[in-house]
Amino acid sequence: MDRSPPTPRLSLLGGFDLVFDGEPVVLSVPARSLLALLAIAHRHRPASRTGLAERLWVEAPPAQAASNLRSVLWRLPRPRGRQLVRSEATSLRLAADLEVDVWRGEALAEALCAAADPLSHPGVQDLAILGMDLLPDWDDEWLSVERESYRQKRLHALERYSARLRERGRFVDALLAGLTAVRSEPLRETAHRRVIEVHLAEGNYSEALRQYQGYEQLLADELGLPPSPAIEELVAPLKRRPSRSRHRPPKRATRA
Repeated sequence: MDRSPPTPRLSLLGGFDLVFDGEPVVLSVPARSLLALLAIAHRHRPASRTGLAERLWVEAPPAQAASNLRSVLWRLPRPRGRQLVRSEATSLRLAADLEVDVWRGEALAEALCAAADPLSHPGVQDLAILGMDLLPDWDDEWLSVERESYRQKRLHALERYSARLRERGRFVDALLAGLTAVRSEPLRETAHRRVIEVHLAEGNYSEALRQYQGYEQLLADELGLPPSPAIEELVAPLKRRPSRSRHRPPKRATRA
């Protein structure tokens, strides 16, 4: 049986990694930054050499930044002759056959938001992609907006997906999606609401109240704030207790 040719795989979710045919590809720090910038900010269009150099070497003079970029490109590894970056006279872009995990994550987030039928849901491994941040340990200035944009996309997708699954009675999958959003952003109230709604739909009232109480305590500890009226309204019936007088056993009649 013919084996399909290996494809370079670039991972940016949870951390940086580049693998070719099962083996890691060693890159310099500037080379990592170049590949990440091309994958995240220039997926759909070529990037100008000048613009890339200025973003990667903010404090360097333009001539030095351009020289740095040429040096990085010259030193880029070519695993088994495969190019990682396609170079033109004035622009650069990633090789067309490079697989990038954040591209899969974005496509999955879009599909979950738009899907009319959640029964064709992805597996747990796919949902795990939406539970990871984009290069969380990097502090590059250009990355902050891109990271937040992807975070919002994936969290909204998980929450919408959880709601659709709950409406279809797919409680296990709905709970998984909601909890993935909670783990990703523990202070995000809408994520906790999706989890509570699943518990209520299943009739697991103690679980719903426990989820609310945990969020209430976390919010108080971290921000000194109470939960919003929206989540309070969800659990209000569970917090109401009948007066004790209604359940007090009748007094026994005393004999004269």
